[in-house]
Amino acid sequence: MVKQPFEVAVEQHGVTVLRVCRALLGVQDADDAWSETFLAAMRAYPELPETANVEAWLVTIARRKALDLLRAAKRVPLPVQDLPEASTALGVPGADDADLWKLVGRLPAKQRQTITFRYLAGMSYAEIATILGGTAGAARRASADGLENLRKELAHE
Repeated sequence: MVKQPFEVAVEQHGVTVLRVCRALLGVQDADDAWSETFLAAMRAYPELPETANVEAWLVTIARRKALDLLRAAKRVPLPVQDLPEASTALGVPGADDADLWKLVGRLPAKQRQTITFRYLAGMSYAEIATILGGTAGAARRASADGLENLRKELAHE
């Protein structure tokens, strides 16, 4: 197997990485995380083994960049002014399901991440376990718990 050029990896997996970044961060910070993900990936890509799962590797980098941005945001004071944030549907499947995604955003971190990786990025539970740590069974359990919590919340609405 010959490793494809980096530009091809960006074309093939760019949308998936953007979806993951948006699910974890929101629209504004997601674009920054997406850019930082591919800058870091471009530097490391020559060392990536040819047999590596490029999508899982990129999602792992995206998750780490998202966490970096979340940590950095906690340290920076934000100006307080309640302006409505315009959202875009770019890269968000089912973007008309805003209420559902608000509920997903309220899930515990591991449930939210497994649902994001499984249903937005289309990753297997084994790939999710590689990213989050733990086993594929634990990732499946967290996803099932998250779905159950979503069903309960939707039943109350």
